[in-house]
Amino acid sequence: MTVPAPASHVPPSQRERLDLLDVALFVRAALLANVSAAGREFGLSAAVASARLAQLEKLLGARLLHRTTRRISLTQDGEVFMTHASALLDAAGAARASVGRARAEPQGRLRVSMPSSFGRQHVSPVISEFLRRYPGVSVDLRLTDQVVDLVDAGIDVAIRVGMLKDSSLVARRLAVNRRVLCASPAYLAARGTPHHPAELARHECIVLADQRDWRFVTPAGTLDVRVGGRLVADNGEVIRDALLAGFGIALKSTWDVARHLRSGELVSVLDSYPLADDVAIWAVYPSRAFVPPRTLAFIDFLAAHFGDPPYWDREPGLAA
Repeated sequence: MTVPAPASHVPPSQRERLDLLDVALFVRAALLANVSAAGREFGLSAAVASARLAQLEKLLGARLLHRTTRRISLTQDGEVFMTHASALLDAAGAARASVGRARAEPQGRLRVSMPSSFGRQHVSPVISEFLRRYPGVSVDLRLTDQVVDLVDAGIDVAIRVGMLKDSSLVARRLAVNRRVLCASPAYLAARGTPHHPAELARHECIVLADQRDWRFVTPAGTLDVRVGGRLVADNGEVIRDALLAGFGIALKSTWDVARHLRSGELVSVLDSYPLADDVAIWAVYPSRAFVPPRTLAFIDFLAAHFGDPPYWDREPGLAA
């Protein structure tokens, strides 16, 4: 299979078949802005990867990449070829899927980043099952509450909870992220139960990072309430511990507090005023072009494990 060369045409004497590995290597190098990182994904040294890309440029008769000591970028010809290359890889994948095994067996190291509390509670318990299902895959799991730059950190896929900012990343929703306002029975007995969002101004609210503006849907429309309190934390487990200790009211995801709501250790409040922001649990990755089978397998595995609605919202004793 051949692809039209960008700008400069390939002379007949040099016209050869394109190697799909070189095309895929070019796409990954362009997306990662790093030849060495792309080479590692294919088990190639930096020198071999660079040599193969140089051979591809020679074959096409065009320079595809601007190279500096730290990063690379696409030339004008490279941008044109990128479109054809992505289409070629998609076509090759579809052709392979049309016969024999529908998908290549996942192989290689998978680098994953996710929030620490969510990862420990809902991913860590099933990582072994994933690895047993795919013996050719190894996992490098990074649990962090910092938003990681996937390209700079060499991350294949990240799990993110909440609202996504606009970016060039590809996102797939894994599960809904239902949130509730909750407090301990002891706190409500001492301070009273709020019956309208505006009453939160008189309560001790525990705030996650800088998320002081809570938005509610009311019969009169959307209502923004700025809350305050003496405890602000950038870690959800700290907030959950404070709730259980009877310190205040907080906005929490059910994936984190469902068991405490079922046991009665925590009680939801203001159920008649749903939150206005629609948030979810997402898998994000750098590009649709040449996504490794191990990445897709991991995303599919988590989506099936969580379910729709997710299992933590289906268990008895937790009203939707």
